[in-house]
Amino acid sequence: MEMIDSPKNASECSHDSLANLRVLDLSYNRLVGSIPESVSRLRFLEALDLSQNHLTGPVPEFPGNLTKLDLSSNQLTGSIPKSLGTLAALTDLNLSSNLLNGSIPLSIGKLAKLRVVTEAYFANLSMLKDLDASSNTKLTFNVSRGWIPPFQLKSLNLSSYNISNGFLQWLRKQRKLQILVLSNATLSGPLPTWLRKMPIIPVLDLSHNKFSGPLTNLPNGGNDKVYTYSPEPALLLEYNLFNGSIPRSLCRRTYLVGLDLSKNMLSGKIPNCLGNLKDLTNMILSSNRLSGVIPSSIALNSSLFWLSLNDNNFIGELPRELANLQRLQVLDVGDNKFSGNIPKWIGEKLIDLVILRLHKNNFTGRIPRSLCKISSLQILDLAYNNLTGTIPRCVGKLNGMVESHSIPLYHSASDYDKNVIQGMKGVDLEYTTIWGMVYNMDVSSNKLVGEIPVELTALSKLWGDSTQHWKDDRVIFSSSMAALHFLSHLNLSYNNLSGQIPTGNQLQTLNDPSIYAGNKHLCGPPLPNTCSNHQDPTTTRSKKKHKATDEWMKVWLFYGDIMSGFVTGFWGVIGVVLFKKQWRQKLFMFAEVMVDKIYVAVMLRVSKIKRGREAA
Repeated sequence: MEMIDSPKNASECSHDSLANLRVLDLSYNRLVGSIPESVSRLRFLEALDLSQNHLTGPVPEFPGNLTKLDLSSNQLTGSIPKSLGTLAALTDLNLSSNLLNGSIPLSIGKLAKLRVVTEAYFANLSMLKDLDASSNTKLTFNVSRGWIPPFQLKSLNLSSYNISNGFLQWLRKQRKLQILVLSNATLSGPLPTWLRKMPIIPVLDLSHNKFSGPLTNLPNGGNDKVYTYSPEPALLLEYNLFNGSIPRSLCRRTYLVGLDLSKNMLSGKIPNCLGNLKDLTNMILSSNRLSGVIPSSIALNSSLFWLSLNDNNFIGELPRELANLQRLQVLDVGDNKFSGNIPKWIGEKLIDLVILRLHKNNFTGRIPRSLCKISSLQILDLAYNNLTGTIPRCVGKLNGMVESHSIPLYHSASDYDKNVIQGMKGVDLEYTTIWGMVYNMDVSSNKLVGEIPVELTALSKLWGDSTQHWKDDRVIFSSSMAALHFLSHLNLSYNNLSGQIPTGNQLQTLNDPSIYAGNKHLCGPPLPNTCSNHQDPTTTRSKKKHKATDEWMKVWLFYGDIMSGFVTGFWGVIGVVLFKKQWRQKLFMFAEVMVDKIYVAVMLRVSKIKRGREAA
């Protein structure tokens, strides 16, 4: 590091003597005059500190290698030059306590490595309404706890920002906020109590932090105003450590479009009053510790299109009133303790569903055929229940697994964390941005019986056909499965399947033995145990067909012999009688004599019987 003594005037510096200078610190002097333009020719300069002097004039251009620039506490005038945005390596910039005017140039937003913003930057911005410094993970917002800003913001976005000194204390003076986004901002601890007295903020995003404690300190002061700002109102608190119950005070936000409280530690029941949120389209309460039954009042949210209650401790049956949510496209109640039969009304009323997830509950009974009416269904997850019976053959009517559904999923400004959990290859995967490309039917770990219906082979977009862990010895490996050509994953492990594994088409490429593990009566490639007859099922079926044909041929030959013998004998006698008169006369005389003899014998027998009865 090279240092020089401070001269009386910055302009007295010799450019030749400073050509290789990397650090220049002239702070806390009495330098006057303007900053010489020759400084811009110090191409190796990395740090320049001219703070606490009496420098005047405009801010000049600076060399591109600068990482630190401090011009604070001078009398510099004019506007902030756009050229500062070209200093790509700049991490620290301080222009506070000067006489600068004009607006902050947009080029400052290109300073991706800028790390510190102080309150002095905002000292003269009394008319500031919207402040967006989001997605600057290395930028620190460093202001004193007692700072009172000169502006009243309508919108503040500091997402993916490094906020020091905890929750922004200066926000307590902001009474006109309609949008506050502090997601992923390294914030932690409980919400301050003063926040409760602030007016309700229509769009409040505190997600992806480490906030803890109850939700009772959310802004709840003032009246519920009509919201006119452009983004749709939402309360997004997912991915935190909030605990306690869902406060009834949330029900005052009747204008909400999105509500996401997922991935916290909330407990207790769902408040009945959430049914007051008539404009709600997204209710995501998944991955908490909520319990009790689902209140029927949820059905009052007739605008709902996404309802996620998965991964909680809910019990009881699904309320019949949910059938009124006829705009619903996503229903996820997986990983709870629901019981009873799968309601038939799901398929009869919720016909626009794209995702139906009932994974890992205590549902019993058969898979209702009414589910086949949901033609737009793209993901059907019924795994890990106690379902019985067979797979309905009508599954072939699930056109959403054949071609892209015609009903597009509703999108809104509150679509931040819409996740879908699906089991693929034995692992639960959480799909976020690409879940719309997932097509899956999972009926594993039930008590289903019968044959895998051939209609499944028509579902051409079904690439995650999870039929593993069926717990019944009557499940049959359907020969039609050999015709599949669109699977990327097949797992039939740990069943009681028997026979030789079919070959042909895509099954021949699925050569991982583990997908057939736990089926002791299966044989043939890719399993090491060979089949005793060494025959391919296709060949076996062909031979059985030929054998059956041979049997039929033998039967026809047998009856053919009988008929030919009968015809020969019949016409051998009758034909002669028809054409020889002498033979006909002798035949008729013989027949007449034989009839007379039979008549006499019968009458003698009858007479003898009568005499026997009279004597008795």
